[in-house]
Amino acid sequence: MLTQAVQLAVVAWLPGAIIFRGRWGERSRRAQLDAEERFFWAAIISIAISLSVALALAWLGRYTFARLLAADVAIAVAAAAVGRFDLRLGGGARRPGLSALVPLALAVLGLWRFFPPAEYVIGGKDPGVYMNEGIQIAQRGTFLYEDPVVRSVPPFARDLFFPSHQRAEYYSVRFMGFPIMSPDTGLVVGQFPHLFPAAIAVGYGIDGLTGARRTAGVFAILGLLAVYFAGARLFGRSVGAAAAGLLAFNLVQVWFAKYPNSEVVMQALLFAALLATARAHVDEDAFFGPVAGCLLGLLLFLRMDAALAIVAVLAGVTLLTMTGARWRWSFLSSLAATSAIALLYLAVPMRAYVERGRVFIVNLQPWHYLLILVAALTMLGLLALSRRPRVRSRVRIATPGVMATALTAGAVYAMYFRSPGGRLTDYDAYALRTFTLYYLTLPALIAALLGYALAARRLFWRAPSLFIVLAAFSFFFFYKLYIVPDHFWMARRFLPVILPGALIFAAGAALGMRTGRPWTRALRLSLGLVFVVLLAREYARASAPLVDHVEYAGVIPRLEQLASSIGEDDLLIVESRDAGTDVHTLALPLAYIYARNVLVFSSPVPDKPTLAGFLLWAEERYARVLFLGAGGTDLLSREWNAVIVATDRFQVPEYDAPLNEFPRYARAKQFDYTVYEFTPPAGYDNEAEFVLDVGVGDDLNVLRFHAKEETEGHTFRWSQDVSYVVMPGMQADNRQVTLWMSDGGRPDAAPPAEVTIDLEENVLGTVRVRTGFAAYTVSIPEHLAARLAARGLPVRLRLTTAVWRPDELLGTSDDRELGVMLDRVAVK
Repeated sequence: MLTQAVQLAVVAWLPGAIIFRGRWGERSRRAQLDAEERFFWAAIISIAISLSVALALAWLGRYTFARLLAADVAIAVAAAAVGRFDLRLGGGARRPGLSALVPLALAVLGLWRFFPPAEYVIGGKDPGVYMNEGIQIAQRGTFLYEDPVVRSVPPFARDLFFPSHQRAEYYSVRFMGFPIMSPDTGLVVGQFPHLFPAAIAVGYGIDGLTGARRTAGVFAILGLLAVYFAGARLFGRSVGAAAAGLLAFNLVQVWFAKYPNSEVVMQALLFAALLATARAHVDEDAFFGPVAGCLLGLLLFLRMDAALAIVAVLAGVTLLTMTGARWRWSFLSSLAATSAIALLYLAVPMRAYVERGRVFIVNLQPWHYLLILVAALTMLGLLALSRRPRVRSRVRIATPGVMATALTAGAVYAMYFRSPGGRLTDYDAYALRTFTLYYLTLPALIAALLGYALAARRLFWRAPSLFIVLAAFSFFFFYKLYIVPDHFWMARRFLPVILPGALIFAAGAALGMRTGRPWTRALRLSLGLVFVVLLAREYARASAPLVDHVEYAGVIPRLEQLASSIGEDDLLIVESRDAGTDVHTLALPLAYIYARNVLVFSSPVPDKPTLAGFLLWAEERYARVLFLGAGGTDLLSREWNAVIVATDRFQVPEYDAPLNEFPRYARAKQFDYTVYEFTPPAGYDNEAEFVLDVGVGDDLNVLRFHAKEETEGHTFRWSQDVSYVVMPGMQADNRQVTLWMSDGGRPDAAPPAEVTIDLEENVLGTVRVRTGFAAYTVSIPEHLAARLAARGLPVRLRLTTAVWRPDELLGTSDDRELGVMLDRVAVK
């Protein structure tokens, strides 16, 4: 514990504290800042330095946690030496007072609400990609990983696992979120920019997988503090505290503080950059110019939409210069230098990621370009005329009103008049309504717009970049959200800027307007406090189920158990993502966290002659060739045999994620898999009848069924609209197929449970299945049995059924499309 505390202090405090206290940039001005803000800047600067060093080392393929610690100490010593080891702020430095309790209370509030974090290490979605990118850096020292398993696959077998996507920017996909740049070298680069993964690598270095999981929560707390200090500088401490407190109770912040995502990192660093920009250009503290520039440039290593933030901040600074403020060339030069390195990073190793931005730009309409051109020319024209006092005065007077009017008008239009049509989907058209009704509340939106308008009149020029950034992100995301609205995932779009910005101005409207007579101020303050308390209560009520929820709790011990059963010299092949189960999500951590040799089928129906050749090759290279599946891959063949090694079934909590509806509760996500070992062919007994007990070691015999279940002593699977049972072969004297099925208590509103049975595209008959397991038999024509037997290959029995959904007809959380319950199959 002591070692971890020292390591945390080195990466998150030491270099920043030394630099902040150095003899440069009018140190006496920094000394006048509150002690708690000075500590905040020491932490933010240190974290920015540590992440920059970690990212640089990973780019060079030389990252280790020990090297990072050494670099941080070296930077701190060098900074102290340049300042002649004079680190005293002087007698004028403010000492901690009662105000220091506010950020301390916010940090404690965050620790209560944001931990424990999710166990999201599996693949399939962005959070798992981020976690595995970060742990890959921690374990392998690079994000340009030359994967030996990819490199070793012979060219003839590549299409089994990673067929070419015929794209210029990458070859294929190793796992979801990990494009293969070159199959010959095995070069794999994570899909997302690596600033957040670098932070995960640092967390992993401090406390292993637990530390990696806590990274998002740490940045969420930093986000609370950044919002507090930004709000306090604009409106005062009470508004800053209210805004940050409301943010801590809001379910969007709670959910994503416990869930790996880059938005919480952007929230912390961007609001710190906005505060630094105001300190540099409005308060004229030269120290914060390069701090603001570096923080903004660093965001380009985090997310593509950071470019919007940079443009908006530059617009705010430009407006300031039109009113007589000076350009901070240290700000511009640091931003330019950091951005240049970021552009190189994005253009070379991250070219697959940048492709999405290129497509977005290419698809802009001509009027979009015209609007951008008009805005740029207007800004340049005003900048050229800003030396004239009259123009300068008009810019200063008009800009706040124009910003407030535009934002209010846009919000009213989006809230009450915007409707879908043409290429505009309903979830894009109703984005602001969704955000307001589900996450912000209508009173908070009204208060935020009121606070923005009132503050723009009096306070715009104290932090113009904050006003412009909030407006820019609001117009951008509420104009085109472009994300399927599954909650809470879609809400992350609001997390970095829109939600905290709205809460700052809502709290400002409630508590920040202190003009007028004493009794009117007291009345407004009382009403404002009531508003804030009621809003916090509503947020706390909505987020209460999330505070104790741990997404995928228990999946890590199960993964460790599975990994321990696979040797370092074994090869594990995992069923395809298209197999209809979630087993493929286990492949990513098995490979990139637990360092097992893993490949994933690209199709649930792999080419069997190619697979036979690959297995012959793999048997000479690996001790065992294993297969991990849950009933979604056609693997039966007379070229090999598959023997069950292990089987497991477990459930982990997964929160509800409906479309355009508010999530209601945690449900159980089931993993049910079997591990097989490929062995030499065992032959097929032509004298034995085929009998399959569905739900018991059946993974190689079923396709497009749901997971295994058990009821009243029967193991079974639910079929889908089209499902298959695969048999190793057919006997010439086979004359009937018997299936033991039940309709599962199909409701009256569902279509009848009629099942059409065919054998290799030959319809055998249709049966109507009733409630309760019973045998249903259809005949096999003699000529069909003889033809299939002579072929000597596995055969498929297809079941076609009209399906129904329990969530639609019964109001449950089960959104599966269900056919019938299949218990047993016999062919004789």
